[in-house]
Amino acid sequence: MKLAPKVIFLVRDPDGFGPAIADALLPSSESKFTRETSSFELSLEKYGIGDRKASGDLIEFVDPHGSPQVSILLLPNYGPPIAACAVKEVLALISSEESSNHTTIILPYVMKALMVNQELANPASSERKVMLYGAEIGGTTDIIQSMIAETATPPLLQIHCESLACLLQMVRVLNLPTVLIASHAPDQSKRSAGQEFEAWYEVGHFLANHMGLCFSKERLQQKGIEKPRSVQEPWRALYG
Repeated sequence: MKLAPKVIFLVRDPDGFGPAIADALLPSSESKFTRETSSFELSLEKYGIGDRKASGDLIEFVDPHGSPQVSILLLPNYGPPIAACAVKEVLALISSEESSNHTTIILPYVMKALMVNQELANPASSERKVMLYGAEIGGTTDIIQSMIAETATPPLLQIHCESLACLLQMVRVLNLPTVLIASHAPDQSKRSAGQEFEAWYEVGHFLANHMGLCFSKERLQQKGIEKPRSVQEPWRALYG
């Protein structure tokens, strides 16, 4: 399976952010891309897991010559220990000879709690309704530098999604070019549907601008909760 030079990594999180972003990214009229959707499965037998596979949806934006230019990987919301095994196999696919062509991994995320230091804001991002943050992880590419230049330096990040946390750790070790693009949803007690929508929209719109795509507000909607929100162990709040 050959992936595009730009790979957007998303998870079917309980809030519905991942599926909503994946659904709302569409070809722009200027790009002449076509959107193709399929699924994939990767064996986990090497980890002693024979009854499950690393699976997910693959959405690709293909140019008129049939070459994928942007890939979206949408994974289930795995918990441990499946999450680490699944992410490792996905990263092996991304870095394989078949797919490796200076691949950049883009990781969108919406933070739940945040201590904002306005002095760290990039002037290019301060005009938005919702602040966008960018962090370079692992190696770098031109598109990473371009995205970082238009975002603010993030504060201490707390990732409460097992698959995303695993991915951040592994790309550091493997030195795979990765950029985290995050926005901040207000605290749940203060949050309104409109504010959360704006946080999601800013992330999606930013991605579309840098991927040569368009982002549909009409299709930006929650896809439903996969399972009840699990209670996080208190010690997880100590780790980014």
